[in-house]
Amino acid sequence: MIAVDVTVNGRRYREEVESRLLLSDFLRHRLGLTGTHVGCEHGVCGACTVRLDGSAVRSCLLLAAQVDGAELVTVEGLAGDGALTPLQDAFRRHHALQCGFCTPGILIAADDLLSRGGTPTRDEIVDMLSGQLCRCTGYTPIVDAIAEVAGA
Repeated sequence: MIAVDVTVNGRRYREEVESRLLLSDFLRHRLGLTGTHVGCEHGVCGACTVRLDGSAVRSCLLLAAQVDGAELVTVEGLAGDGALTPLQDAFRRHHALQCGFCTPGILIAADDLLSRGGTPTRDEIVDMLSGQLCRCTGYTPIVDAIAEVAGA
């Protein structure tokens, strides 16, 4: 067992974890943060995307032991006050989700893109989305929602 001291969505956790426990499983099964979805477990689909120390990462490709001392944000942590963020509201208004399985990962990845400053172009948004698999929407409403928030 390995001691992990991590801050997730502003809350500090101290847990003992097995060395082989994936970060995605730690978040879902140990901390009860089920918004982080697990799709492919190979880092391809993007459903498990979280922010680790300010950067979007695939939680299925990291071990929980690797985040000792880190700060994580999951989809549950995007709206700290419980109200929808502008990005979440744009997704709602543009119908940028259907089944919703990919939505948490896309929201985190989009939030990461928008947090870098500047105004991403539609092409840059599409490029970011190339790492996110959505089988329902055809991506157009997702791009529209992100572009609106970006001011593109």
